[in-house]
Amino acid sequence: MAAPMPDRRSRWRRITAWYSAFLSWLVAISTAVLVIPVALQIFSRFTSVIPHYIWTEEMARFLLVWTVMLGAMIGVRESTHFEVDVWPRLSPRPEAAVRLIARICVLIVALVFIWSGIEFTQFAWYRISELPLWVIHIAWPIAGITWLVFLGEQMWDELNVLLGRGTPPPADPIPTPEGPL
Repeated sequence: MAAPMPDRRSRWRRITAWYSAFLSWLVAISTAVLVIPVALQIFSRFTSVIPHYIWTEEMARFLLVWTVMLGAMIGVRESTHFEVDVWPRLSPRPEAAVRLIARICVLIVALVFIWSGIEFTQFAWYRISELPLWVIHIAWPIAGITWLVFLGEQMWDELNVLLGRGTPPPADPIPTPEGPL
């Protein structure tokens, strides 16, 4: 008797969950570190205690770009970025169809981020300010690739619901003034 095949999908889900947790830590760290160069800029502008350093502006810009992109990656994973609730509550199959259409639109944006982001990064490859500019620009293709990974997982779930092979992922309860349902 052959040994059972390991469930690759659950392993993939564990990997993407770990990656999402890693991104959450990175966004928290980058936000915390962002406070340092911004505070130095403020103190250097209004006091003569600290000289005005150019690297603080570059570091703040670098961290802001990366914080925004990391947040967008997490937002796609949690289905809270690029989504707007316009439809009333639908039954599982129509809901899956609407979500699949929305995810295809986000997929197009992800492909634009990858394609244009690679060109954007190549343009900045040999340009240097206080930091090598490619380090900032590479955030765009990395965001696009990450969106593809998370979207693939979500689109798989929606397709399974549409084909009647799966159940929809659990929905968050609708908040009410009295609390969640």
